[in-house]
Amino acid sequence: MEKAPPFVPTEFHVGTVRDEKGHLGILSIQTTQGRLDVALDRQAADAIVKAVEAIRSKLESADT
Repeated sequence: MEKAPPFVPTEFHVGTVRDEKGHLGILSIQTTQGRLDVALDRQAADAIVKAVEAIRSKLESADT
């Protein structure tokens, strides 16, 4: 079984919504394959920030 290629992001949008448990951040990513909406609480948002920092570090290392 072949692995599908990754989605290529073309736009990012952010927003917030409130539900019965409190506020959630919404990360909306438009990709070449469609839109992906992700609801994030504070913990999930922190985890994504750390993941992006790790990617940036690896990309910087690859450039040197």
